[in-house]
Formats: sequence, C-alpha cells, structure tokens
Amino acid sequence: MDNIIDSRNAEKLQLDELFTQLDSSLDGLGSEEANLRLTQLGRNALEEKKPHPLAKFLSYFWGPIPWMIEVAVILSALARHWADFIIIMSLLIFNAIIGFWQEYKAANALEALKNQLALMGRVRRDHQWADIDAAKLVPGDIIRLRLGDIIPADAKLIEGNYLLVDQSALTGESLPVSKTVGDVVYSGAIARQGEMLALVIATGSHTFFGRTAKLVESAGASSHFQKAVLAIGNYLIYLSLALVAVLIVVQLFRHAPLLDLIQFALILTIASIPVAMPAVLSVTMAVGALALSKVKAIVSRLQSIEEMAGIDILCSDKTGTLTLNKLTLGEPELFAAGDAQELILAGALASKAENNDAIDLAVIGGLSDARILEEYAQTTFIPFDPVGKRTEAELRCADDRVFKVTKGAPQIILQLAQVSAEVAERANASINALAKRGFRTLGVAQMDDGQNWKFLGILPLFDPPREDSEQTIREAESHGIRVKMITGDNAAIAREVSGQLGLGTNIQSANKLLKEDADDTPPDAAKEIEKADGFAEVFPEHKYRIVKLLQERGHLVAMTGDGVNDAPALKQADVGIAVSGATDAARAAADLILTAPGLHTIIDAVEEARRIFARMNSYAIYRITETIRIMFFVVLAMLVFNFYPITAIMIILLAFFNDVPIMAIAYDNAWLDPKPVRWNMRRVLTVSTVLGLIGVVETFGLLWFAKEWMHLNIGQIQSFIFLKLAIAGHLTLFVARTNRPLLSRPFPSPVLLWSAIVTKILATLFVLFPFGLITPIGWSDVGLVWAYCIGWIFIEDWAKLAVYKYFHRFPSDKPDVQPV
Repeated sequence: MDNIIDSRNAEKLQLDELFTQLDSSLDGLGSEEANLRLTQLGRNALEEKKPHPLAKFLSYFWGPIPWMIEVAVILSALARHWADFIIIMSLLIFNAIIGFWQEYKAANALEALKNQLALMGRVRRDHQWADIDAAKLVPGDIIRLRLGDIIPADAKLIEGNYLLVDQSALTGESLPVSKTVGDVVYSGAIARQGEMLALVIATGSHTFFGRTAKLVESAGASSHFQKAVLAIGNYLIYLSLALVAVLIVVQLFRHAPLLDLIQFALILTIASIPVAMPAVLSVTMAVGALALSKVKAIVSRLQSIEEMAGIDILCSDKTGTLTLNKLTLGEPELFAAGDAQELILAGALASKAENNDAIDLAVIGGLSDARILEEYAQTTFIPFDPVGKRTEAELRCADDRVFKVTKGAPQIILQLAQVSAEVAERANASINALAKRGFRTLGVAQMDDGQNWKFLGILPLFDPPREDSEQTIREAESHGIRVKMITGDNAAIAREVSGQLGLGTNIQSANKLLKEDADDTPPDAAKEIEKADGFAEVFPEHKYRIVKLLQERGHLVAMTGDGVNDAPALKQADVGIAVSGATDAARAAADLILTAPGLHTIIDAVEEARRIFARMNSYAIYRITETIRIMFFVVLAMLVFNFYPITAIMIILLAFFNDVPIMAIAYDNAWLDPKPVRWNMRRVLTVSTVLGLIGVVETFGLLWFAKEWMHLNIGQIQSFIFLKLAIAGHLTLFVARTNRPLLSRPFPSPVLLWSAIVTKILATLFVLFPFGLITPIGWSDVGLVWAYCIGWIFIEDWAKLAVYKYFHRFPSDKPDVQPV
C-alpha cells in the first residue's frame, strides 16, 4: 500500500481506483498482509494521553487539603517544633503515596474492564468472515456493516442496498442519513437500518473523527451518593471552621502564643476534613466493579452502582433474557404453499446464515437438506428492521428465473399480500391458537410476477423459558424488585410466557396503551403501566416512554436492551442494561453490560451493588461521627480546662491511625439489604450525631477521671486521651458498619478486622514507647483505656439500634436525595 487515503476525498474516487491504491479486492486481505499494515499504521484507535506518573504523584501535593497540611509544616518549622515538622511532612508524603497507589490500582482495574468492552468488527480475511477486535482493522479490509453496529473505521460502501446512518455525534445532523454504494461512512457513526459491505479506507488518527476530535476523558456526572457525601464534607468543614474560630477567639483572650495556636487550629481543621474520602470512594467503587465483573456484569459508568442498589422495577426483555433464545421450528401452517418443505424453503431463502440471526438459523435448520439453497443466488437482501418487521430477498434460479421472498411479522406479511378476508380470518385464528401455546409466528410470502405477493403460510417458532428464570424472578421479588416483561410479540404469546414464568397475566399492549403522539398519552397510562405485569407489541420508542412514566411515579427503573433502537431507553433508565450479545450501540448507551445470558446475572449485580452501597453508607456515618467526636471534644475541653487535651502531632497521628486503614472498608463483608436502598441523609446524620455526641461524653468523662481521680499530669492526660480516641475510632466503625447488633453476622472481613487490630496495636505501643515524642503511660493505664472503650462500644451500639428502630417505626416518606 503506497499511501494513506484522505477519507474526505474518497467519495470522488472510483472503487477500482481505491482497490488499486489500497492493494485490496472484494476478497479482502490475507492475515499476513493485515498484520504488516497494522505494524506500519498502528492500531485503529485514538491514543489516549495519560499524565506522566510523576506528574500524577505530584498532583497529590496540590489542592486545598494538601495546602493546609503544607502550611502546617511551614508553621512547625517557624515555631521550631522539629518533631511535629518531621511527622507532618512524613504523613503528607505517605498520604500521597497511598492515594497514588490506590488510584493507580483502581485505574488498572477499570482499564482491564474497559478492554472487555472492545468493539468488534466482522471482516473478510483469508477468504473467510470472522469477528475481530475493531482496533485490528486496517485500510483495505472488507467489513460487513449491519443494523446496530458502531462503524469501526472510515469506509466506502461497496455492496448492498442501503445503510441508514446516524452520524449526529460527528456532524451534528439530527436525522439519520441514507447511504448507498459509493458513499463514505465515518468511524463512530451508528448503523440504524440496512446492511452493506464496505472497504476500510482510514483507521485510527487518520479517520474523519480522529482528525477533528480530541479524546476527552469524561469524568461522568457525580451520583446522588457522591453528591451527598461531598455535601457532608462541606458541612463538616464549615462546622469545624466555626468551632476553630470560637477556639481561637477564646485562646487569644487567654493570651495563648499566636503561632502555636494557629498551628494547632490548622491541624485540628485538617483532622476534621474527610481527607481519605476521594480515595475511599474510588477504591470502593473500583473494587465493586471488579466484583461485578466476576458475576459477568461489566460496569461502564461507576456511579451507576448506587442507582443499581436502589432499583425497584426491572423491565426485562423476554427473548434471550427470560427465554433461551434458541428457537425451534414447529409444524408449519400451509396456505398457498404446496407442502411444508416448500414453505420452509421460501422462509430460508429470505434469510442469511452468515448473519447468525437466531430466527434465520431456526428456519434454515428446518430444511430437510440445506444444500438446496446452493441452487439459488441471492442477488439482494434487505435485513430485518424494527419498523418494517420483515426481511426480503431477491433470488435467481439456475434457469435464470427471478423471484422475491419475504418473511416477518404475520400481520405485516398478510397486509403485504393483500389476502382476502377469509384467508386473513383463518390466518389470525391460527396465529392466536399458536400464540396461546407460546409459539411465535412468521408469515412467509413469495412474488413471482414482480407485482403481487402470494401468502404461502405460517412458520411457528417456540423459544422456551430459561430453566432458572422462574426461580430468579422469585429472588428478584424477595429483593423488592418487580420484574416486568417487555416483548415485541403479540399479547397472547406474552401472556402465555408470562404465566409460565409466574409473572402474572396482566399484559398490556404498548400500541394501545401509548399513543403514537406522546402528548396524547392517556392520563391514567402511568398507573396502568405501574400495575402491568408486562408489555407486548413493544417498539423501541415505547421502551423509552415506559421508563419515563415509571420514573414519574417515583420508581428507580432498570431496563434491558440489545438493539440500536433501545439506546434512548437505556440512556433514560436509571440503570440501562445491555444484555449478552447486544449491539455495539446498545452497549455504548448502557451502564451495565452483561457477558452471560439470563436474568440471574442482573440479580447478582444488584446484590453486589447493595453491598457496595452499604460500605459507602458505613463510611459516611463513621466519618461524620469521628469529626463530631474530635472537634467538639477538643474545643469543649480547651474551653473548660484551658489546656490542649491532645497535641498537634497526636491529631496528625490520629488521622493516620483512623483514615488510612479505613480504605479496607472497600473489602468488608457488608450486610445485604433485602429491599432497594436509597440515600437517606436524615437517617445518616441522626445516627452519626448520636454516636458522635456519645463519643464526646465518653471522652470527656475519661479526661475528667484522669485529671481529677488519677491526678495525671497534662502530658500523661494527652497520651491517655490520644490512645482513647485511636482505639474508639475503629471500634466506632464496627458499630457504624451495620444497622444490626454489633456481634451479628456478617462479621467484618479479615482485611478490615486486621487493619483495625494492627493500627490499634501500633497506637498502643506508641504511648508505651513514644521515643521522646510524647509523654509515656504505663501498662495499667493502657488496660484501663482499652476496657473503657470496649465497655462504651456496647452503649453506642444500643443507641444506634434505638435510632434505627425509631426510623423503622416512623420512616420518612421519601429519600433525601431523589433519583432523576
């Protein structure tokens, strides 16, 4: 291949010229030549610009929180508190290392998941059709484009009737554009209808999209949960600043050294800020995404995990999700056809085996001898589309006779053939009788004279329910999720299958329930949709409106889909789910991509999402509790006793002993809530405030006991209180991690448990052997603190259960953070 072709000029070139320049033919390339071109031109992908690891690491020293810590470092140096200086500086670097490493691991995990979502292209190599990674396509390849494909490279259409292409993402055109032989289609556009062969003319950065677009790393919109936690963070910062302001004013009136006071106030503020929050969020989400991938569900948008935990309605496709999607041909119903094999042959000629379509393969499989197809040459083929609902082929026999065949929805074929009222009545009776037995039906017609279609008969097809579907539906219901079946089949078939699955038989026809004009939708349609067990005769646009109306009724809705026209509904749904075998366009629009068939994968994903949500909820309660406990206690103690109850260095060490191990919560054994979960700020703040104020009381009590009864000096009291706050921190997490009793199952994971044990042992050893940094205390003092903390933890647990019991008796009507 001599040169790179500009795809913008390719339409001016004749096919022969392009084949010559690209050194290719209708048979495509050989593997050896394709690999050579791949080496020369690079992969068919836009190279992502990633920041240098060093620049990424240094970014952890830039921002409001690092700035505050760095100011504390400078103030320590100015005050010549070298021990404080060294420890604060060390912990600043340590925090950066931990944050960098955790984000690095999370990024690698997400990169691995993203690789599983790579686009595939159907290409002709070595005279055979095969599916390959679209990134391996090269100029000169012959590819097949069909309904639902995201076009993988710039290509010139060379064979087929037409291709309706949505290129709005590239050109801004709102309506799909019809393309035919000789036209150029661009990488990134979506095939909405039709099927054609195309010659790849440009890949990667040489495509129209590659030349004009910059690859933007989209961070994605924050989920309701993240917004709520960030709001909590802001609240804690404002609360801390207010308390610190009170402290500074009072201490200035007491003539405290200004530099020491500012340093202490700054460090106290830092300790109250949820420094570890971004790392905990990203690690928990990434770990959760990996866990979901193990149950064959790949998350394309991490924030959707929260919505997944809260879904209460699942609209599921029937075919392939509730059923096996393994169609079997039944006994044909003959009309104008001479015998069953004649009818099946006509249906098979209106099919295309290389498309691997389940219906086409079932019809072809009904032939007594498939070699009979070799006697006919298929000159044109119009594939199935959701609007026309039929396929059509033109054929040439060995004797040069030309005729057409079509197969599709029986009502469409009957209308096309303009049958008599008598034939229509008989056909409809047959269709309804078969439907009651769970059969889908195809009408088949043939045109011999170039003008009139002849209705040959009906081919019944049966797609049996999956063995696990009924049990999985029961599991979904026990999880508080109502499953509604969605199908394009008629109401009779839908009712039969729905009844077999135990979903109920209240099946609504989408055509009757939802008028063509959305403005004409009956006012009670939303209620009818809410009550329905499923929907029949559904077009893709109906899915979108069903989701929208259910959301208006206050539901969080998950919607499954597999076709290009399902994309709007998948985008609108709170959780869009692309089922196994979905088109590239559906996968691109979905939040969750299933790599295994069946409904059970979705239920597994919901269970995992609820566990992830529980971990995040635990972290939020713990973080608020700790800030209230430390801030209120320190300020109150200084106002009452006029001395620092803990030193600046102790506050920094507390952040280390409590915040760094908290990342282990991402691996905790979380309790699985049997009902959908949504963010409830009122409950979280109430639980946190109660636990936090109990912590203030218990810490103040210990301070009073150490000062008035044990007569410890200030240095010993500070070490005493430091150990108490360090031990109580993780013990409070064990209380906050569940809304059930402390010692009930599931118990903490080994990772979380041992992170607490190790850090508490380190804190204990530090007060026993402080290397001159703080005043040491004795073993008996340590034992007293441990016993005191363990005793109070059961009081905290009792108070927590009382709060949850109150909310159970008097629940709020709606969650504080509403779904959109």
